[in-house]
Amino acid sequence: MANTSSESTRNPALEADTQPAMLSPDDVVRELRALRERIPMPEPALSPAGARRRLSHVNADFVNASVSAVGVSEAVQKGLGRTDEELRQEIDAAGRWATAIDEMRKLLQSAEAANLVRKQRIGLAALQTYKICQQLARDESHQPRLAVHIAEMKRLNRFGRSRRKPAPEPEPETETKTKTQEGK
Repeated sequence: MANTSSESTRNPALEADTQPAMLSPDDVVRELRALRERIPMPEPALSPAGARRRLSHVNADFVNASVSAVGVSEAVQKGLGRTDEELRQEIDAAGRWATAIDEMRKLLQSAEAANLVRKQRIGLAALQTYKICQQLARDESHQPRLAVHIAEMKRLNRFGRSRRKPAPEPEPETETKTKTQEGK
């Protein structure tokens, strides 16, 4: 009887092809720079710089009502220099770019999370190295080679050190003068 399980029919060569190629940090930088150069930048709104921030927060219902007004009047279209269809396309593009920006944020968050794990792994390896070196240095055959490194790691180690207590504050002079004057 033939084995029909999924394991027997899997082709490892095909699975390898479906996995995306992992990028190095240099590859990511190169790809992001190329991508950034391809993102279209529209002309800024013709308004004072201080008002531009407020312009991006105009109520969506108000925007839709204004687009409808543009659509019913050629005089409004001429005055604005744009049609209602052009405005609808720009609204659609802004919505799609908002989705793209959300994905970019998620990309940044995942890259930061991955790098945090790398830093934690490096920190753990460094602390483990310190402890292993301390243990090996107990053996006289390892002690001469490791002593300098252990001393340097001990000097630089921030873990396990108690914080220095601040020096006691000197008594204010006004109280000292008052006590001295009372004693006379």
